[in-house]
Amino acid sequence: MSFSPAFRLVTPIDKNAQIRAARLQELGIREEPDPEFDDFAAAVARDLDVALAVVNIIGAERQYFAGLYPSSHERGVDPRADPFRIMACDHGYCIYVIARNHALALDEVMDYHIFAGNPVVEAIGARSYLGAPLIDGTLALGTVAVVDTRPRNWGAEGVAYIKARAAELMEKIEQRPSVRNGHAGRPHAMPHGT
Repeated sequence: MSFSPAFRLVTPIDKNAQIRAARLQELGIREEPDPEFDDFAAAVARDLDVALAVVNIIGAERQYFAGLYPSSHERGVDPRADPFRIMACDHGYCIYVIARNHALALDEVMDYHIFAGNPVVEAIGARSYLGAPLIDGTLALGTVAVVDTRPRNWGAEGVAYIKARAAELMEKIEQRPSVRNGHAGRPHAMPHGT
């Protein structure tokens, strides 16, 4: 898929990419498939009856779906070579969640000109989106997000659900042995002025 300058004009600037990358490394979260995250994404997809669910780790140059439904295994693809796990930062809607540090619900992406022209509309048929940030202290590390191929009415209940699931996953990350044993350090505070 080629990049169009028109999309870059509306994509938010990610001011915390380097801080986030360092924190992800401290937590042991890398750009690699994580079976726990795949299971988590599958549970969210089942709960919301959606076509796609992700645990999205946002890097400086790209997004990586460490958790993915349908998973690589379900699609018969080697997880480490699955091209569907990688997406440019200006594709999709998770970068808006990261920039805002808040959940985002799009009942119908075609209702918003800045979202209707996003490459995921054509690539995967995205029509609705719901996502919440994975918050570590005050830093958004990534997102828990779902995409559906039909418009949805997420409402306050949907937003509350995705925020609760993101908080739940962040708790699970913090309970991992390397984090519990103090190898991950403390959450970073956001620099002043961001």
